[in-house]
Amino acid sequence: MFSPLKLIAVSGIIFYLSTISFLIYNQLNYSTSNFLSPLLLNLPCPEASKYSETWPTEINHLMFGLVGSAEAWKHRKSYIESWWRPNVTRGYLYLDTTPSPEFFPWPSSSPPLRISEDISKLLSETKHVAPVMARMVHAILEIFRQEHEGVRWFVMGDDDSIFFVDNWVNVLGKYDHSNYFYIGGQSEAIISNVIYSFDQGFGGAGFALSYPLAQALANNMEDCLRRYPYLTSADLITMTCISDLGVSLTADKGIHQVDLRKDISGFLSSHPQVPLMSLHHFDVVNPIFPSKNRSQSAMHLMRAANFDQSRIMQQTICYNKKINWSVSISWGYSAHIYGEIIPRSILKKPVTTFRPWKRYSTEPYYMFKTRPESEDPCEAPTIFYLDNVQQNSLKSEIVTSYIRASPPSLSSCSSGKNFADHITEIQVFSPATKRIETGRSECCDIANQVGRATVKVKIRPCAVDEIIR
Repeated sequence: MFSPLKLIAVSGIIFYLSTISFLIYNQLNYSTSNFLSPLLLNLPCPEASKYSETWPTEINHLMFGLVGSAEAWKHRKSYIESWWRPNVTRGYLYLDTTPSPEFFPWPSSSPPLRISEDISKLLSETKHVAPVMARMVHAILEIFRQEHEGVRWFVMGDDDSIFFVDNWVNVLGKYDHSNYFYIGGQSEAIISNVIYSFDQGFGGAGFALSYPLAQALANNMEDCLRRYPYLTSADLITMTCISDLGVSLTADKGIHQVDLRKDISGFLSSHPQVPLMSLHHFDVVNPIFPSKNRSQSAMHLMRAANFDQSRIMQQTICYNKKINWSVSISWGYSAHIYGEIIPRSILKKPVTTFRPWKRYSTEPYYMFKTRPESEDPCEAPTIFYLDNVQQNSLKSEIVTSYIRASPPSLSSCSSGKNFADHITEIQVFSPATKRIETGRSECCDIANQVGRATVKVKIRPCAVDEIIR
């Protein structure tokens, strides 16, 4: 017989053990519970811990893989160095062979150098029809093999592209990096999408792979290259391998392949209402600033972007009906004055200063609506390009100045009170705070004093239900 005290003690032990068992069961089956955290160690799955953090995406969560050739590096080095941030941006440059001695010692202003792995045995076994393209795709596996602690996104691109890293961080931060995501841009040219695919991200412009997708792709890379030795495009091979994993493209209009030729100022002056993330084919198009070469143009554009990437090339339109003006600002790039009131729905359409990517293609050429250049002085704008950018003394505003691109024309618009011949500069004042909303453009006001050579434009948030006209 147990004494009453012994019975109480035994009952207490049984109750304690039962309670502990119950709590452990609940902790194991309901992982969101932290009730037992002082008693149990919550050990995450080693693989899941690499991409399951919940705090906001930051620049160190992105890994860039840039692919190029040693032969072209001399001409393209300045493009990458215009946006690469030493000791801040993470990533590697993959070249096909070791560059010439003139590039050594390798500078910190360029991404760390890697030489592409020798996959000649694989190419020989499969008789791959496009060895160079296979090498570019294989770089996804190679960068995944590098140290990548804390990486959420792998961003692949070419060496002749400019990336706006802050915008990549902000845009990718809107997606769940623990799921499979393939984010890229289509071509601006209809013919390119027809030839390759409307469902692929064009790699020159850059595409992003979430960590779990990059891991799955890396694990299956060589098998996929063996499956598709007949594909001739790196982007098409990548898309096909990703499709085999059950993942489709998430298209973003701020990622630009720039499958256009000649003068793309009309396109850049009417950028879609999304953050600008990349510009490809800098070696193909004309310098984007008329008074500078390509390298200087890249540096000049990034100088403005480093002040405020959230507004770079964002189009803001306002009017002065007293003098019959329409003003269109492409922040950090250009400003246009039109000698008549033109609806915003028209000014949003790019002017076709550029030419089709494929010379043999037929209309329609582009994936967007355009408007033709006009020789009518009432319709053709007076154009100004970025000259300088600075913060005001109180650091509450950023001031960008744009100077006239060419001398005044001999003919003037006949509708009266709208002459811009005396204007030599446009100053744009924008908030120093980053722009968050992308669903609606900002508004602006024009302050033009009669006889002054400088027009001042103030960018501001649009009022509730404000009509831009």
